[in-house]
Amino acid sequence: MTESAEAGAIVRRAKPDILPPNPHFSSGPCAKPPGWSPAALRTDSLGRSHRGAIGKARLKDAIERTHALLRLPADYRLGIVPASDTGAVEMALWSILGPRPVTMLAWESFGAGWVTDVIKQLRLEAEVRTADYGDICDLNAVDPASDIVFTWNGTTSGVRVPNAEWIAADRTGLSICDATSAAFAQDIDWAKIDVGTFSWQKALGGEGGHGMLVLSPRAVERLESEPAPRPLPKLFRMTKGGKLIDGIFKGDTINTPSMLCVEDWLFALSWAERIGGLEALIARADANAAALGDWVKRADWIEHLPSDPSIRSNTSACLQFADRSDPEANGARQKAIVKLLDDEGAAYDIGAYRDAPPGLRIWCGATVETSDIEALGPWLDWAWEQTA
Repeated sequence: MTESAEAGAIVRRAKPDILPPNPHFSSGPCAKPPGWSPAALRTDSLGRSHRGAIGKARLKDAIERTHALLRLPADYRLGIVPASDTGAVEMALWSILGPRPVTMLAWESFGAGWVTDVIKQLRLEAEVRTADYGDICDLNAVDPASDIVFTWNGTTSGVRVPNAEWIAADRTGLSICDATSAAFAQDIDWAKIDVGTFSWQKALGGEGGHGMLVLSPRAVERLESEPAPRPLPKLFRMTKGGKLIDGIFKGDTINTPSMLCVEDWLFALSWAERIGGLEALIARADANAAALGDWVKRADWIEHLPSDPSIRSNTSACLQFADRSDPEANGARQKAIVKLLDDEGAAYDIGAYRDAPPGLRIWCGATVETSDIEALGPWLDWAWEQTA
């Protein structure tokens, strides 16, 4: 918005004439990989038993290629489990926690949810460290004898841990990491992670409903030697007769998976492998976050929710309005901007998370094209003026 020197009139900017070719900036489910279409998916596994030869081969392929793409240590296990990342985290918490002290680290809504589960549902005494939206809690002096539960990337707050150096290499406790918006976009030191979880619908744009669970040898040893002191429903059981149910990590899923979602995931893996693997995925997410950051620097009405660049996410970029004097008005304006851009076909699902400060949340993961982020900036500025 500019002011005319002659008349003192406010001149609004014209509506941009170039739409982002792909306006899918949702933080979950996220944009499909470039080149995706339903016609590109294989269908010979559909309508067939997931326990038959074709189904088991596809599930095993999905596990092995995901393991390779993430560069997990060779002795780490990876399995497909029910109920997305939430199911994978709950499976870990209920199956593992209890025998040792617990430290809970939370800096956004999902981490806070894991605190609730551990304190109120499992009824465990735990050290709890929390931080407001846009920040992370103190990572110093975490007890290496304690089991640690944390999110690597705060999807609803736009923060991430800067590294895994704060996790002791000689720990006797287990590190349990919700990595769902970090996997495939950030350099995770998996040697410091004993239990990792993520879902298909985030950084590679897969479909929802399926989670993946990573177990280190130390985690397997715990499951076999120190079982959790509670009954477990079938969906959470990873051991039988004191031994790991190894089939879970070879494609014998606990319940029936959607083979259509599996085929969709295999497409995403093929795309990731084709463009150069993990380094290329991280580079694309970094480029997208940088392009969005360049626009934020030019805009005087919005800023990053995390003020510290070292902990800013390169996937779930969370922004807040620069003027925060009237949160109620900002909440209404957020809704107006989101609706206007949705109606224009310029951006879908970019409102800040409901519990976060009013603003915008824009997915910058690898399946988004940097040119789409660059095309989005003028539309955001235009929508801000239109909703004044």
